Amino acid sequence: MNERTRPAFPEISLPLLVAFCRTFEEGSFTRAARLLHLRPAAVSRAIAKLEASLGVVLFRRTTRQLRATPAAARYYEEVRPALEKLASAEQLVHERGVVRGRVRISIPTTWGLHRLVPHLEGFTDVHPAVELDLQVSNMVVDFVREGCDLAVRLGRIEDESLVSRKLGEATLGLFASPRYLERRGTPRSVEELAEHTLLPFVLPRAGRTLPWIFTNPDEELLPSGSIRSFDDPHAAIFLARGGVGICQIYHFMVESECKAGDLVEVLPSRNGRKRTFSLVYPKQALNPAVRAVIEFILSRSKRLTDR
Repeated sequence: MNERTRPAFPEISLPLLVAFCRTFEEGSFTRAARLLHLRPAAVSRAIAKLEASLGVVLFRRTTRQLRATPAAARYYEEVRPALEKLASAEQLVHERGVVRGRVRISIPTTWGLHRLVPHLEGFTDVHPAVELDLQVSNMVVDFVREGCDLAVRLGRIEDESLVSRKLGEATLGLFASPRYLERRGTPRSVEELAEHTLLPFVLPRAGRTLPWIFTNPDEELLPSGSIRSFDDPHAAIFLARGGVGICQIYHFMVESECKAGDLVEVLPSRNGRKRTFSLVYPKQALNPAVRAVIEFILSRSKRLTDR
């Protein structure tokens, strides 16, 4: 390769790029420094040096908040895949066949904690050099801004920039405590639910109440009640256990409560509608660590069954 064909590489050092990506992902000099085993001041200086080299502002700083600029988001989209390719190349040179790296997965408190996490047992035995960061949240993540590699999502995935791999389906049921049913009676039809205390769940960000669905696709109920659960549906389970009212939740989330007799299924003949959970990730090139996690999870997806 002669001087005319040799590519021109930027003079920005790799540590600056790593510091930038971690800061962008974490939204904090302090958290980025903790991951990089540096002092926050060192990370701040690295970002300032990178900004000076690029001639752009990457982060808006206040005493309470660090906010990435649009330029930072665009730069991150280009830099992170490049760093992943470098990591892959280093892996091939040093330890061919050994997968290493850090993978961040966003999981909901529903399928993520009850169905995915238990099946991660043995992952570190297979891939000891891969680190997993589990971001537990029922919010829909922005892959670029939040630096996630994978996410578990509910329902139909309409974002064409994402790959969707089905994990399984989960059936829904209505549940109440025996104490509540003794006090208020057991409803015999969906129509009779209007006479009971219902425990609605409000979807994160959207701010709308999640409708209750039944075996008949045309049958739907928008529950209303004086006590509503936001963000985490586990609250509705605890309310139902406490005798407050009736909730609709996935069967797999209340298996232990039903077995112990703390909850009883209501209107079982009308229950059983399913919702689908999927593993999603961007279409961009995946590094070996991310691919290893995907393959591991999907290889066990048959065990991630409803009920």
